[in-house]
Amino acid sequence: MDSHAAGSSSGGSGDGAAQPRRNSRKPKYSKFTQQELPACKPILTPKWVISVFVLVGVIFVPIGIVSLRASQQVVEIVDRYDDACVPAGVTDKLAYIRNDSIPKACTRNLTITKDMKQPIFVYYQLDNFYQNHRRYVKSRNDGQLRDKSKASKTDNCDPEAKTVDGKPIVPCGLIAWSLFNDTYNLIRNNETLSVDKKGISWKSDRDHKFGSDVLPMNFQKGPLQGGKILDSKIPLSEQEDLIVWMRTAALPTFRKLYGRIYVDLKENDTITVQLENNYNTYSFSGKKKLVLSTATWIGGKNDFLGLAYLTVGGICFFLAFAFTLLYLIKPRKMGDNSYLSWNRATLGR
Repeated sequence: MDSHAAGSSSGGSGDGAAQPRRNSRKPKYSKFTQQELPACKPILTPKWVISVFVLVGVIFVPIGIVSLRASQQVVEIVDRYDDACVPAGVTDKLAYIRNDSIPKACTRNLTITKDMKQPIFVYYQLDNFYQNHRRYVKSRNDGQLRDKSKASKTDNCDPEAKTVDGKPIVPCGLIAWSLFNDTYNLIRNNETLSVDKKGISWKSDRDHKFGSDVLPMNFQKGPLQGGKILDSKIPLSEQEDLIVWMRTAALPTFRKLYGRIYVDLKENDTITVQLENNYNTYSFSGKKKLVLSTATWIGGKNDFLGLAYLTVGGICFFLAFAFTLLYLIKPRKMGDNSYLSWNRATLGR
């Protein structure tokens, strides 16, 4: 009996010694883990809220007025010519643009509505052209554009990667293949206005994305010509029309810089535009426009920024006025416990 008792006692003490210590999941105490660090905890009193709204309104409204005024000082002439340049009697526009035997020359007359100070920017605008389509954006090879030794690399460039006989196309891909190829010749009083096409692309693109030793090769030699034919003797870093086009647009309506005019244009001047309507926008119901525009410190014409600032500033002034009336008509003591939901229920009984 004693031995049994001793055994029991021995076993009990053995079990207790063998039991592992239980780890606690409680994190080590610190002010960081317990969110007790010093912090700014402002009390949003009515005076503070009203003051903040007034301050935002005072800042935003003048910025909106200045931005809107700068945008309205921009003089912009926009002329849509894709339909106007189709010869009379032509019903099938797609057949017309694809038929090389039909001349594509077209003449347009633009009237200057206000004095335009140099430099005057010449843009072409395309509507309903989705340059942001995933397959279109990926259809290029950046290594080939930068390095002459990678001319044979045409990954991701299908269906414009190689010619029918297997030779690599430089630059390859749908983006380069669809390069815009309409041309503009501007004349005022029988004098041709020189359009400067130097420096129209980003310098970073010219220096880092397009090689100075990379020459076009087998370009537009497929069964279907997409757009402009590049000069095979000029390196890609100097083909600025291509560089501008290769920077794809995010929206289906976009403008790209064609060149600059360093001549002042006067009000009521008539500009005769002799253009070649070569680019096919008829297959996707697109539109083509020629744009002449000046610029201010805010850039081109864009009323949205100024209107956005004015709208936000106006809303802030309105809220400040509404909260001021509410505070004066029905004031409320700070820290009044009677407004708590559970105290309201008690008072209601």
